[in-house]
Amino acid sequence: MLCMGVSTWETAKVSTRIIPGSGEKLPMVGLGTWQTFDVGSSESVRAPLKGVLRALAELGGSVIDSSPMYGRSESVVGELCSELGIADRIFGATKVWTSGRENGISEMETSIQRMVQSPMDLMQIHNLLDWETHIRTLFDWKDQGKIRYVGITHYHQGAYDRMADIMKRHPLDFIQVNYSVGSPGSAESLLPLAQDLGMAVLINRPYQGGRLFGQVRGKSLPPWAAEIGCRSWAEYFLKFILSNPAVTCAIPGTSKEHHLRENLGAGMGELPDAGMQGKMLDYFNSL
Repeated sequence: MLCMGVSTWETAKVSTRIIPGSGEKLPMVGLGTWQTFDVGSSESVRAPLKGVLRALAELGGSVIDSSPMYGRSESVVGELCSELGIADRIFGATKVWTSGRENGISEMETSIQRMVQSPMDLMQIHNLLDWETHIRTLFDWKDQGKIRYVGITHYHQGAYDRMADIMKRHPLDFIQVNYSVGSPGSAESLLPLAQDLGMAVLINRPYQGGRLFGQVRGKSLPPWAAEIGCRSWAEYFLKFILSNPAVTCAIPGTSKEHHLRENLGAGMGELPDAGMQGKMLDYFNSL
């Protein structure tokens, strides 16, 4: 549950963007937990994740996205945030990933308990699974104050048409979708639609599961990258995403503190304009 106290973000370093439906500010880089937070209970595997979460809060980040699909990730997030005393500074986002109304309710109640977020800031329908059933529950829960925002997610362009149809039919607060320099297709229609409809956008797979780093291995950043504050390929990839005004927050996953700091660094300082974004895309495609 995000707590916007007077001093909570006074020292924030990550820039924020507005959630269109509410006017609430959200740091533009957050943290995904797929694979990276699905760990056991030993100190050796959890200590690095504590460092990640501590740095997230230190640098003004708040968004943590998870799902029941991600194994133990929800529980690990909740337990470690509680241990660090930052549970009330987190914008918790998770998903419902099952079929049937009662199964969905049970799963979401468990997720809220695991992530220690009540109300849950954002509940999303994972990959549109049984969305027609769950969307009724989510809007009911929003009215009851059990969740603050309603969203849908997908990670593949094959679902864009279905997402667009749902967005036009229902007053969603958020969508979550893939978008990257290597897969920019959602910017053609889905992101502009979200902007037109006043829906916030979370970006998943910003590095395409790490594949983008493989494509640039051994390659140097262009000399003009310094003009937009890019010191690494990670910042290059994220600044490309964040330069799209429809994007509210990107959620790269990591289990390493230095990568988390690098990721949040992309949300600091100036961002590329449309011309520079095109230049970034052209350069990447030329490699």
